[in-house]
This record gives sequence, structure tokens and C-alpha cells, in this order.
Amino acid sequence: MSDRRTRIVLVDDHVLVRSGMKALLDAEPDLEVTGEAGDGAEGVELALDRHPDVVLMDVQMPVLDGIEATRRIMAAGSTARILVVTSHDDDQLVLRALRAGAAGFFLKDAAAQRLCEAVRAVAAGDTLLAPPIARRLVERQLGDGGARTHLKPRFCTLTERERDIVRRLARGLSNQALADEIGLSEATVKTHVTRLLSKLDVRSRVQAVVLAYESGFVRPGHSGEADL
Repeated sequence: MSDRRTRIVLVDDHVLVRSGMKALLDAEPDLEVTGEAGDGAEGVELALDRHPDVVLMDVQMPVLDGIEATRRIMAAGSTARILVVTSHDDDQLVLRALRAGAAGFFLKDAAAQRLCEAVRAVAAGDTLLAPPIARRLVERQLGDGGARTHLKPRFCTLTERERDIVRRLARGLSNQALADEIGLSEATVKTHVTRLLSKLDVRSRVQAVVLAYESGFVRPGHSGEADL
């Protein structure tokens, strides 16, 4: 087993918040804070310079907000997983963060120890957005004008196996749980997920699920897919 630590960059304009998170994370033997930034622009530079595994990104910051900072980091080709950490539980904020490429969404008022668990989960390739939140987001989005049906043809490029995996991702299954359900190895599932993300032109599992709901491929409250 590798003893390599998960490298983390903190981006938050509140010094006390950063200090608290750093103390908490550095106390864990497998986690290490390798840099801190006080605004979004500095956060982008630091993330691209330090090549962290995970970036903890605040949203409301001077110079450049966390959503745009996330978008720029992803656009630059960074492999960092970005976890948006905020005190605002706002649906539109979550949706904008996910579209920008965030791997998850964490509220600052959650239990402190859960932050370490969240970092480990995101670093391992999981997403941090419970299915009920995803459904709530998309249900409200659909209520503003219906499914964005022009997106549905993207799913026609998927194989039957890949379409099945998208449906299971929408149920919130991890790679291992998904592998157990369909009788494949976790490595094979990861390969399928990587291919379907490329075909759908999205960066993360969460973005694939949001796209599935938005396009009508998966409907809130239904375990199956809509007709293509």
C-alpha cells in the first residue's frame, strides 16, 4: 500500500477558516496541505503550480470567485479534484459549481471530521453530491422550462452497457457498488465510466448525472431512462 499523502490546496479568503481546515487536515497521517490562497485568482495559480490532488474551493471571494476559478483550473487541464466548500446551500450555486467542473459540494457547517472523509472520497475519484440533492437541483431546473431535450442525442453515442452505467450512477452508486451489481471488476467499470464521460463531453460523474437529468435521459423519480 502506498504511503503517499493526498496533497491539498486551500482557497478561502478567511484566514481563520483556512487555519482551521489546515490544522484539521494536517493532523491526519494521509493528508497534507501544500498551499493556501486568499482569492480565486491566486488559487488558480497555486493549483496549476503545485499540482495538488484536491483543491478545497470557497465560492465568494475577492478578485475571482470560486466558480470561475474552478472553471479556469479545469480548462487548463488540471487533474486536481475540486471540492467546493461553502456556507451557502443554494441550488443554483451547486449547479454552477458542478457545470464548472467541481467534483463535489461540502457545507462549512458540517461536522469537522466529515471534511477529512470528503477529501478522501473526492481524491479516490468519488463524487460528493447525494442523489436527492442532484434530483432536487434538476427538478427545479426542469420546472423553469422542461428538459433540455437538445442534449439527449449525446446519449445515443453510448453503448447499452454505458447507458446502463449512467442510470446506475444516477442512483448514486460508487464504482465498487456498481461493479458488484453488474458483475464486472471495479477496473472495468472505471474504464466504462471514463469512456462515457468522454462521449458525453463532461469531466465528472456528477456532471454526467446532471446532464442525464437535464436532458430527460433519466427522469426524477424513475429508475429507468426516458425514451430516446
